[in-house]
Amino acid sequence: MSAACRDLAELAQFECIADYGCETGENPLWHPLERRLYWCDIPNGRIFRFDPASGLHEKCYEGRPVGGFTVQDDGSLLLFRDRGNIVIWNEGKLIEVVSEIDKECSSRFNDAIADPIGRVFCGTMSGPDKKGSLYRLDLDGSIRAVLNDIGCSNGMAFALDQKSLYYTDSFAREIYVFDYNIQDGAISNQRLFATFEESDGLPDGATLDAEGRLWSAFWDGACIVRFLPDAQIDGRVTFPARKTSSLTFGGDDYTDIYVTTAGGNTKQEDGEQAGALFRLKTQTRGVPEYFSRVGTFHAEIDGAARTTIKRTNLSREHE
Repeated sequence: MSAACRDLAELAQFECIADYGCETGENPLWHPLERRLYWCDIPNGRIFRFDPASGLHEKCYEGRPVGGFTVQDDGSLLLFRDRGNIVIWNEGKLIEVVSEIDKECSSRFNDAIADPIGRVFCGTMSGPDKKGSLYRLDLDGSIRAVLNDIGCSNGMAFALDQKSLYYTDSFAREIYVFDYNIQDGAISNQRLFATFEESDGLPDGATLDAEGRLWSAFWDGACIVRFLPDAQIDGRVTFPARKTSSLTFGGDDYTDIYVTTAGGNTKQEDGEQAGALFRLKTQTRGVPEYFSRVGTFHAEIDGAARTTIKRTNLSREHE
């Protein structure tokens, strides 16, 4: 990123909503059925939620590490945890979707996004003995790797026309774009969208606005960045926390931007408000994320059947 990258003065005013000292605050996601914002602290296995109407926030989950989640169309959360484990969470009740993935037993999921049909793309971290992967969880609960040899699977967003998928490999310091087939969920024709220098930090979580501009948070960059569709950087907003990790649009009109940060365990190095959740009230409008619609299923991983629990159909259309 050029040092001349302009600050987005219209977004310079932000507020700290909650500071739970998250070691890795991540995955902010607006829940449109509840009108609440959810986010997680990955390694400490905590999920929080914020109600802007009342101003109240709380911890609502504590358990195994959660690397990402989506909102199901019935309002429950689909949690992507360690060892390839996937569960449906509904106010403390858990239903297992995938017990584990053999090659991910020393890893965890990192970021997830539902597609327009309700499938979920979910990535994993790399480790000393393996690289990360990007998986696709289909509606019937089957899961398969669609990309391998990934450094750190991260920020994803679908283009407005639903024909492209943006995808980030943080450790490669690159954002890619793929052709996306809504009929079968296939991605193809990978090409480079943007690449960054070490001094920029790591591109992390991402989202899209209603004008088709991609937004990305920069770990060790203390900022969020807005890209034009041609990949030119349109501007940035800086934060008092070095490890900005992800962002999403929320609120009834999707003009609030929620930003998560990490470093709550290292505030002396990363900033007094490291690990906090921030909100920017803007004139920029975002687009809602899609619901996941993982139903009754029998999961298979690399051809091997895994134990699952059947659930009743809880489908409900977004009102």
